[in-house]
Amino acid sequence: VQENVFVETAFPIIENVLEGYNGTIFAYGQTGTGKTFTISGVPKDPVLKGIMPRTFEQIFKSIQSDTKKQYLVRASYLEIYNEEVRDLLSKNGSKKLELKEKDTGVYVKDLSTFVVKGPDDLLQVFDEGGLNRHVGATDMNEHSSRSHSLFCVTVESSEVTSDGKNHIRVGKLNVVDLAGSER
Repeated sequence: VQENVFVETAFPIIENVLEGYNGTIFAYGQTGTGKTFTISGVPKDPVLKGIMPRTFEQIFKSIQSDTKKQYLVRASYLEIYNEEVRDLLSKNGSKKLELKEKDTGVYVKDLSTFVVKGPDDLLQVFDEGGLNRHVGATDMNEHSSRSHSLFCVTVESSEVTSDGKNHIRVGKLNVVDLAGSER
């Protein structure tokens, strides 16, 4: 079932991100319905691994098969808890971050970003941030996520085309895992 969800929902988005488009995968619903399991699953289990581990593998599988371009992959991870934005990868994770706006859009000031070289690096960043998320017991789930999280993978590609010019494309994948809703 996890593989089917990945193939039907995430795979087409990943292909577009690698081409320089932005894409978002959203998990939302009532507490206990499997949002976080669908996103993460059991990362090392070939059957039960979720969208994120499969996404990490697919990104680098595609990159390795593309000999015409050079790639740079970066990751960041934040949560929104009690209307405050926190960096899940920062040593000072309790510091409230600010949303800012510029010509290219909205961004989070001082958000940590890490360059990753392979799927294991991405999974490590994802797992590290996941450990810093706010969780708490609810009537429906003992370890429910109490925050919204946003894991962002930015893929930059550089290619010299037949006209001799260097063309750079930037695609961004946002994976959003919302806190459960009991309403």
